[in-house]
Amino acid sequence: MRAPAGALPAFCRVLAASKAAPDSEIHFEIWLPVAEAWNGKFLGTGNGGYSGALSYRQMEDALRRGYVTAGSDTGHSGADLAFGAGHPDKIDDWAWRAVHVMTETTRLVIRSYYGRPAAHSYFAGCSTGGQQALTEAQRFPGDYDGIVAGAPGINRVRLNVGFLWCWRVLHDSGDPLPVSKLPMLNHAVVAACDALDGLEDGVIADPRRCRFDPAALQCKGADDGSCLTPAQVSAVRKIYDGARNPRTGQQIFPGWPRGSEAAWGGYFVGLREPARIDFWRYWVFHNPNWDPHSFDFDKDVGTADGKMATVASYDPDLSAFQKRGGKLLMYHGWADPVVPPENSINYYESVRRTVGETAGFLRLFMVPGMSHCAGGPGPNTFDALGALDRWVEQGIAPEKIAASHSTNGKVDATRPLCPWPQQAHWNGSGRGDDAAQFVCGSD
Repeated sequence: MRAPAGALPAFCRVLAASKAAPDSEIHFEIWLPVAEAWNGKFLGTGNGGYSGALSYRQMEDALRRGYVTAGSDTGHSGADLAFGAGHPDKIDDWAWRAVHVMTETTRLVIRSYYGRPAAHSYFAGCSTGGQQALTEAQRFPGDYDGIVAGAPGINRVRLNVGFLWCWRVLHDSGDPLPVSKLPMLNHAVVAACDALDGLEDGVIADPRRCRFDPAALQCKGADDGSCLTPAQVSAVRKIYDGARNPRTGQQIFPGWPRGSEAAWGGYFVGLREPARIDFWRYWVFHNPNWDPHSFDFDKDVGTADGKMATVASYDPDLSAFQKRGGKLLMYHGWADPVVPPENSINYYESVRRTVGETAGFLRLFMVPGMSHCAGGPGPNTFDALGALDRWVEQGIAPEKIAASHSTNGKVDATRPLCPWPQQAHWNGSGRGDDAAQFVCGSD
């Protein structure tokens, strides 16, 4: 266990393991505050990427707030996808089983340790943790009373198709976009679209309204590093548009938003191979020498969907979770360079079409200018767990969530986050960095 960030209150640390399937070995930790410090509630935590690392910082925060908290290794160590090669049980552990086993065991430990069950159980995670959150709501609606799902990597097969698509359009051109040009591209996008909401603050409030065309940066002569070549312009357009079936034109996966360009280097720009290539090599095609240029966007997407259905968490039927009174709070940054924010909107709308009215149990908050789970120029710090807790315990649905942005540890802007499809609108006269000058409303 790494050193905690600052002193922690006294607690009992339980290390546990479960062999839930023949080829499964799930390790997890349960942290139990002393009885007088326990708030009577339990918070399960999620993971990131394909890593087996526990979210210790999140667990530390939960412990300081009085929660029993738990985290799992998702059934493996490290972040290399080779753990799933020839081991379907271990893929299931990562995809859905580990969190459920951790949750059931923690409930038993709580009852034994304190002599009573938790009054409420919550789960919170972002990215893969957001996927785990929605997997719980879909597969095990009785596990948690309230769930926070941030920037969820649901529709996992299609997300990896999206990474592959972006890498391919960049590299198949013969003139790939270098990482060095990303700041220039991002600056041009923000300059073109920042003021669309009436406020120039370095934040694009809703990238869908931004129509920036990278052709505005196309080189007039030789490429001197301060412009985009025609091939680069074409590739950037395709990244914005998202993966499409080349035969039918049908959308396979949403594109990445205008305003997210600065961090594209982490997943498709400047990489020798596509991000998550081992997903295809070890999990789908079972060929460690598989060539990403061989992927057929017409035929292979359906093949992968079928083979890897266990890793998808895109079922919109949340009626069982809704009927038992569960509350689900989703959030997603509008400048996310990892999971396109439109994917969360699409899922939210599919739930509405499936179960009807969702305001009583599901709310989505889109965060202007926030990157993947945190960071970015927008209001990226907020207490989603506190809002969820009030919703579950007191029946107070979040009509807005207070958010802030800080520089060097000092808050320099605040803004409300609004339940989708509402957005925060500036009043046009007050300070643009003051949440009191914004109201939630529809366009």
